Amino acid sequence: MDTAVAPDPAAVSFPVDRKPPWLRARIPGGTTYQDVRGIVDQNRLHTVCESAQCPNLGECWGRRTATVMILGNVCTRSCGFCAIQTGRPTELDLDEPRRVAEGIAKMNLRHAVITSVARDELKDGGAGVWAETIRQVRAKSPQTKIEVLIPDFKGHWEDLYTVLSAVPDILNHNVETVPRLHPLVRPQAKYERTLELLTRAKKAGFTTKCSIMLGIGEERDEIESTLRDLAAIRVDILTLGQYLRPSPQHLPLARWVTPEEFAHWKRFGLEIGFGVVESGPLVRSSYHADEQSERYATGADGAGVKE
Repeated sequence: MDTAVAPDPAAVSFPVDRKPPWLRARIPGGTTYQDVRGIVDQNRLHTVCESAQCPNLGECWGRRTATVMILGNVCTRSCGFCAIQTGRPTELDLDEPRRVAEGIAKMNLRHAVITSVARDELKDGGAGVWAETIRQVRAKSPQTKIEVLIPDFKGHWEDLYTVLSAVPDILNHNVETVPRLHPLVRPQAKYERTLELLTRAKKAGFTTKCSIMLGIGEERDEIESTLRDLAAIRVDILTLGQYLRPSPQHLPLARWVTPEEFAHWKRFGLEIGFGVVESGPLVRSSYHADEQSERYATGADGAGVKE
């Protein structure tokens, strides 16, 4: 067990009004980036890379990977950390699953990550479109592993099972933060509901994954407690990254988390039972998801595959 104490934030503080030197992202550009840009545009796809202002867009598109976002580009929720537009969507594009499948086939991905906005106004929360998208991607690209990052469907578990019936390879749902901060960070979500969703997916036999942001006001003991909660329900893959404030209208940044602290939480996570932990300032839920999947399958992070 890692008995070392996590670095004290007060002892390693960096002014929040200046970006620290370890947060350097690749500038978008190059032939591969332009190829992905063309596929996204030609197939009229939304990507969380763009809509959520992901700092890794240049690197990931340069690796010929992009995280497709389905069910439109307007979210019915108003999370305090997220750059995606909030409002009431005006339409449901039933041709979207076909275009997503074609786009992923053109990218020739070995591992595809698909996410969505929340569509709480829909009777099934968009679960039917989710399932159809998975089926069409599977038919078009049978060699591609499919990872889905889904909303909580307001706890309507029949909608979760609609998604699971299409048999994605990895079921991802993010807790985002510690319980105390949920009312600010995810006001329309519930910490316990997230744990229940992940528990149900695991009991149904799926590989599960979850992500947490750091630097939004959580305390050290709260991080440890949250990781223990996720380990207790046997989440397989964990990602931890730095919160980056999208605009002055979003929740303020509390602190910059150092690479040393992220390394501590990776060691701690592996020791309490996660199969794979990706932990670093620029890590996001879909960051190097293909490599995470491979490491989980082989037990390369040291914890091994959990039965």
